[in-house]
Parts: sequence; C-alpha cells; structure tokens
Amino acid sequence: MQEIMKLGAKLLLICLVSASLLAVTNEMTKGPIQQQRDMASQAARQEVLATAEEFVPVDEATLAEIQSTYSTVVEAFVGKAGGADVGYVIKTTPGGFGGAVEVITGIDVDGKLTGVRIGSHNETPGLGGIITTEGFYGQYAGMVAGEIGVSKIAKSDTEIKAIAGATISSRAVTSGVNEAIGAYKALNN
Repeated sequence: MQEIMKLGAKLLLICLVSASLLAVTNEMTKGPIQQQRDMASQAARQEVLATAEEFVPVDEATLAEIQSTYSTVVEAFVGKAGGADVGYVIKTTPGGFGGAVEVITGIDVDGKLTGVRIGSHNETPGLGGIITTEGFYGQYAGMVAGEIGVSKIAKSDTEIKAIAGATISSRAVTSGVNEAIGAYKALNN
C-alpha cells in the first residue's frame, strides 16, 4: 500500500512540474503567436486592397450594428491612401464543410471586389482546401458588389465556378463574400 502511495506522489509531482512548464511556455509564446497572426492579417488586407496605404478599423459601435445583421462579419477596416478612403476590407467566418472558413474580402469605393483571400480553415486537403488557390479565389476579383452565386458549370459575371467535389466549401467562401458585400453596403449608407 505504501509503494502505491509513493508511486502516486511521484506521478503527482511529475504532472505538476509538466503542467507548470507547459503553462510557462504558453505564456512565453502567446505574444509572438499573436504578433504572427496580426502580421498575416495585415498582409492579407494588403493583398485584397493593394491601393490602400493604411487600414483603419471600423469603430466598435458600427461593427456591432453590422454584426447584428451580418453575423459572420468579425472585422471591418477602411482602406486609406493619401488620407482618402479607397475601399474596405471585411473578414467573415462562414461555415464550410470542416467548420468555419476565414474569408477576407476587399471592396473598393466604386463597389468592385478587389480581392478575396482565405485565412484559417479546416476544409479537406486536396479537395475543399483548393479554396486557398489563386485559381479559385481569383474568380471574385473585379466582380461588382452584388449577390454572387455558385455555378457547377461555368463562371459568369454574377457566379463563380464551384470546385468539383467541394461545392460546400465553394458556397461557404461565396457566402462569406456576400456577407462582406452586405456589410460594405451598410457601411456606405
């Protein structure tokens, strides 16, 4: 019985030391991880609205009002160049096949989509994961900010061509883009 108690105490000590080391490591890496995420978000904003020199977040009250109608909107930025507004970058998180898909959409002041990028997602690699390729997200560039659909056959002025076998992922990205367009229109009223 005493051997079991000794063994239990040793295991408890090992667990406490391991948990403490993990907690310290987590605290030490939390800042650099967030910094890397912020840098990736800034790079994505610059990619989808290349004419902008800086990005100013939309104030919290306006963002909350937009989120009450467009629930997948998580961030909205005004892109500025030379002090003038050149467009908006809106991040949405619609549900895809594997969960939430982070969609970053750029829309210029004239109402044209300037770019779409995909952030974090859990779509199936090699199938739904194709949403992260230029061949897919490049279809949105230059489209007019209106309701965009998904076609299994061919791309048009108001539809993008779905990925064969990954229609759910294609629809998720398009849903995120449509939510961003709705938010853009709300910001321009």
